Amino acid sequence: MAEGRIMKALSGFYYVQSGEELYACKGRGLFRKQKITPLVGDFVVFDKSADSEGYIQEIKPRKTELSRPPIANVDQAMIVSSVNMPPFSSLLLDRFLVFIESKQIQPIIVINKVDLADEEELEMIKEYKTIYEKVGYRVLLFSAKQRDDMMDIKTLFQEKITVFAGQSGVGKSSILNAIKPSLTLETAHISKSLGRGRHTTRHVELLNINGGLVADTPGFSVVDFSHISKEELGLCFPEIKTLQPYCKFRGCLHDKEPGCAVKNAVNSKEIATYRYNHYLQFLEEIQLRKPRY
Repeated sequence: MAEGRIMKALSGFYYVQSGEELYACKGRGLFRKQKITPLVGDFVVFDKSADSEGYIQEIKPRKTELSRPPIANVDQAMIVSSVNMPPFSSLLLDRFLVFIESKQIQPIIVINKVDLADEEELEMIKEYKTIYEKVGYRVLLFSAKQRDDMMDIKTLFQEKITVFAGQSGVGKSSILNAIKPSLTLETAHISKSLGRGRHTTRHVELLNINGGLVADTPGFSVVDFSHISKEELGLCFPEIKTLQPYCKFRGCLHDKEPGCAVKNAVNSKEIATYRYNHYLQFLEEIQLRKPRY
């Protein structure tokens, strides 16, 4: 028996790194019966056989898990937005932040294509950067053409598993190509008529970059809140989570309740109005969700 980490899943095989070797493994039939799927990022126990092959016998407990992309034990997510092409959307960014927070994964905001921004757009992005940094997020303004920007991102990979998230066309693969040119990940041209990119990344793989592991994952523009309850939503907004204990009523949803510390903070400009409006929009979405039996 040996232990290792799944680095890639492709065509029914799980490629497990153990020491310097990479083993092409199959999962036990038992996993299928138990409806357990090994994921990239899993720590596993496997039977080694000849010719660098094997069978996965056990999956170690996961600290985090994503279903899209299917990956386990992620430490941080770099949520990539772009200044334009496609245009920056604070609503879409907040959807990603809520989703990543709900998975107990550390978000880092990367706003790409700053080299394409005009003066007005750059001013707007800097204002958003200030707001998100006040909330407690790390925000990087990025241009794949700037060497210093690449060094800033590279230092964040060390000893962590990082996923990239964000809608198609924002430049996730382009950023990875700029950071490690030998990867030559396929990049898509933006469809001018649609204003978004085509999906270009076909499987999940962990790539060794700067002392850490990075997954290049498909861009997706919609995140699902089906796993988040109305009571949990406030915990996914750090500025709301901090004030929640000071609300008059336990279980306050910060909507129509009196004595709400969050609404007071919005009125006094301590919480950005647009962030609170997004919270209310997501709350309504969750409340209108059809129950699943």
